[in-house]
Amino acid sequence: MPFTRISLLAGKTPEYLAAVSDSLHQAMVETFNVPAADRFQAIHQHRPGELVFDRNYFGGPRSDDFIVFAITTGKPRDTATKKAFYKRLVALLGQSPGVRPEDVMIIVCTSSRDEWSFGNGEMQMLEPADGAQP
Repeated sequence: MPFTRISLLAGKTPEYLAAVSDSLHQAMVETFNVPAADRFQAIHQHRPGELVFDRNYFGGPRSDDFIVFAITTGKPRDTATKKAFYKRLVALLGQSPGVRPEDVMIIVCTSSRDEWSFGNGEMQMLEPADGAQP
């Protein structure tokens, strides 16, 4: 159930954006214990001056292809899982659409189950549907 905000500079093609989205989802399914049908992402493209980042802080140099993945998840992951996810995402992005590892920033934030509503004003993570346990 992670929700990811993907931020990058404007001007990328729909195919590029799809490759970023697909690489993220594949990495989450393979390493972050996310079901294949659990895909929630918002891609934000910013005009020049609207995405401000240090080009050399921790791991640069960064280019104009810099991407931030801000992931909010309701289920905590251990350090080994997050490390594997970071490595896999960078590898997949390198394959398609060709993003350099230096241009990938990932932030994972954890929230509690009562901070999510997937629709209908319900707390699906707490309220069992059809007698099922959350």
